[in-house]
Amino acid sequence: MTVHPKFELDTKKIGALPIVNHFLDRLRFEHFLSRHLASPDPRSKVPPLYALGVFLRNLVIARVPIYSVDEWAKDWVPTLLQVTSDDVLLLNDDRVGRALDHLFDTDRRALLTDLMVHMVKEFDVSLDQLHNDSTTLSLHGEYNNATGKLVRGKPTVLVTYGHNKDHRPDLKQLVFILTVSADGAVPVHFKVTDGNTEDTTTHIETWECLRRLVGSPQFLYVADSKLCTRENMKYIDENHGKFVTIMPRSRKEDQLFKDWLQQNTPNWEEIARKPHLRLKNGPPNIFWAIPTPIPDADGFRVIWFLSSHKMERDAQFRRNAIQSAWNQLQKLKTRLEGARPRFSTQASVARAIDEILNKHQAERWIRYEVSTDEEATFRQEKRGRPGNNTRWRRKIKTRFKISWELRDDRVAYDARCDGLFPLMTNCKKEELSTLEFLDAYKSKQPFVEKRHDLFKNVEAATPMFLKSISRMEALLFLLFVALLVHALIERELRQAIKARGIETLPLYPEERPCKAPSAARIIEVFGNLQRHLLSQRGRLIQRFDAELTDLQKDLLCLLDVPSDAFLHL
Repeated sequence: MTVHPKFELDTKKIGALPIVNHFLDRLRFEHFLSRHLASPDPRSKVPPLYALGVFLRNLVIARVPIYSVDEWAKDWVPTLLQVTSDDVLLLNDDRVGRALDHLFDTDRRALLTDLMVHMVKEFDVSLDQLHNDSTTLSLHGEYNNATGKLVRGKPTVLVTYGHNKDHRPDLKQLVFILTVSADGAVPVHFKVTDGNTEDTTTHIETWECLRRLVGSPQFLYVADSKLCTRENMKYIDENHGKFVTIMPRSRKEDQLFKDWLQQNTPNWEEIARKPHLRLKNGPPNIFWAIPTPIPDADGFRVIWFLSSHKMERDAQFRRNAIQSAWNQLQKLKTRLEGARPRFSTQASVARAIDEILNKHQAERWIRYEVSTDEEATFRQEKRGRPGNNTRWRRKIKTRFKISWELRDDRVAYDARCDGLFPLMTNCKKEELSTLEFLDAYKSKQPFVEKRHDLFKNVEAATPMFLKSISRMEALLFLLFVALLVHALIERELRQAIKARGIETLPLYPEERPCKAPSAARIIEVFGNLQRHLLSQRGRLIQRFDAELTDLQKDLLCLLDVPSDAFLHL
């Protein structure tokens, strides 16, 4: 009887790694990284370049903690990770961590510049209009060693408390500043700063970095209200730059225009009708505009805009705030009239009312008053049936009463200001029309927030799973490159769709149509691809390559990625 040796089946994942590699090759990331990395220690079993390459692909595809990168890598075709099978077996969290140390020690600013200059040329990304915004990276832990001290001669950032945009004031943080191009929301610059950095202090340095990248100051710099300080705007204007920002409510011009609006009827000019963002057949968002009747003190151009959708949202917010606060005040009144209200002073009642109004943001529209009422009660000094000689003890109990009313004058004032927002620029009308002015901020600026969402949620930038601040800074650099890969995949696919006149792709489950495909969804569509090798006694018997679906083939064609990249692996 012949005994047949057992067959061995080697199954490895392919997923969307060939697509990721295609874009990394076009970026020449490994080339620039190897040029800036110091020569590795000859005793290193896995060169830092290879470890960083594997880790970067993990950040783009899956984002697992560093301590499990080796387990993740074992499931994938080694050649797609740009390493050998032996290198994969030698990977561990310690080697990945030391590779991050090597990356921290490099001149990351020069590396980023080389990468961005090449990216702009390779993908023909326009730098005519750049959008900037910041977000916070909330960190879990004390990070007592992250004090901004020098590490191996290089400065580091300070992990500390600050104004947390994730609404987690209990957590320490870092500030992540990102700039993207209006052309496809492609990231072109980033910086990580101390957790207590004020946004108003970052714009001049960022603008100077962008000017060096672009090669001239002739680009439109768009940012939120933190740019709207006299120092920031005058610096950009005096250096022949252009900016667009939104004027904050704290500026005097804001109050002056709203006061003027109470007594005057402006001649609004309709400039745009945009489709409803959520409802397919919903009413359009109508925009009107008027130049400010009160000029800016520095001579910059200010235009007030009125949005029909924002008008509805502002009115609804005010109604909800007043109604919610009113209901809570009624409950508090009922409690004060009860047997045991548990308030001992008039000040404590006032604090409770202030908390209600602040919570619902209704303090502007509701006026209240707290009054006291003394109530006398009598009680026998001793037990027993009362008689002529019974002594009674008199006790005074203080009752608190509250009353409130609507501030009708303020409600009417704010109702007349519903839907308003002012934008400011140093561009003349012939340089930037009113509609272009509006689109620069209202249509394009939200792209930065979408990239922040991708960075923090899809790529899971936090939690860091790291204690070393130097390794955290190196990790954030790789996360930025991963963000760049995501953005370029999206841009290339959407441009190809537009060029071919394709309106939708069946990317969603059940082949539902998708108008604006994301890189995360594309990676998910290719996520089930594998290759299988059947061997016997170490000899390859048969290869089972990945079988691409029609949708996958169409996507590869649109991305200009050869389907052969998924074969013979």
